[in-house]
Amino acid sequence: MNAEGLVEVVLPGKVAPEGLQIRRGAVPVAGPGQVLVRMEATGVSFAEQQMRRGRYYDQPPFPFVPGYDLVGTVLATGEGVEPGLAGTRVAALLKVGGWSTHVLVDAADVVEVPDGIGAAQAETLVVNGITAWQMLHRKARVRAGRTILVHGANGGVGSVLVQLARAAGVKVIGTASARHHEGLLAKGVVPVDYRTEHVAARVRQLAPGGVDAVFDHIGGRGVVDSWRLLAPGGTLVSYGSASTRDDEGSKQWPVFKLLGRVWLWNTLPNRRRAYFFNVWAGRALARNRFRARLRADLTQVFAAYRRGEVAAQIAAQLPLVRAAEALRLAESGTVAGKVVLNP
Repeated sequence: MNAEGLVEVVLPGKVAPEGLQIRRGAVPVAGPGQVLVRMEATGVSFAEQQMRRGRYYDQPPFPFVPGYDLVGTVLATGEGVEPGLAGTRVAALLKVGGWSTHVLVDAADVVEVPDGIGAAQAETLVVNGITAWQMLHRKARVRAGRTILVHGANGGVGSVLVQLARAAGVKVIGTASARHHEGLLAKGVVPVDYRTEHVAARVRQLAPGGVDAVFDHIGGRGVVDSWRLLAPGGTLVSYGSASTRDDEGSKQWPVFKLLGRVWLWNTLPNRRRAYFFNVWAGRALARNRFRARLRADLTQVFAAYRRGEVAAQIAAQLPLVRAAEALRLAESGTVAGKVVLNP
């Protein structure tokens, strides 16, 4: 069953995508409480783009195997794990380690993928779907009839977020370059070209009283505009610092600045709120609660997919050994949706 051997992609340090290394070895054995998952699909997220530059704020020391999430089939179970889990297709949120043909995962961290959802389709919905669902429904709690602004509406998280919002009856304004506008219009999103339009001025035209929520992965100085675009009672959800991806210096500093701004804004005497969203928040202090929430939310996202409310937006599929090409493509800014890696 495991004679095929392990193949994984290693990030050895701060390198160009072509500096990724392929490593082969023995398939690991599931320990107590673990399952061995045969990867069927993993993906390239913005986190890996930051990691290869040494810019992801809590990445492990080099070298390591990247891969924020995966979908695959359980090959074997360790001691204390229900043996019947073997043969089940599951999804897992990992942060690192997914770019491998075989991955050990704590059994409590896997979520069953419903029948009828392919591995690549499910992969586009794991970290992107959990992030989008939790920001929309757990943080901003936007109700039907309200209006939101989604930066990067064609991206991995953004594309899922706008679909979940539209399914909930929310009006969506989304920023993207012009080549993605037709796709956004088809989803019922009002597109704004961040390259040729003054985004803040255009959003004020579309929503003179302000928007009820802004979802901002860009960070930097632009997050101030996001805050100012909120209507009374509105919510800013900041969830990244894409604008600082190529900066030098401390990788923690952009996050600290965002956290500082969020804290300051929440002390002001107004009815608006700001959050810095981290999908891993609460895991260290309340692991069981974190797992239950993740399982519930990803199950909701899969259900939305099966109802046709969310499409799996696959930008491209490439074999694992072409991870460098996949990373380069994801970083190009020319694709919509997620670049997926297969074994």
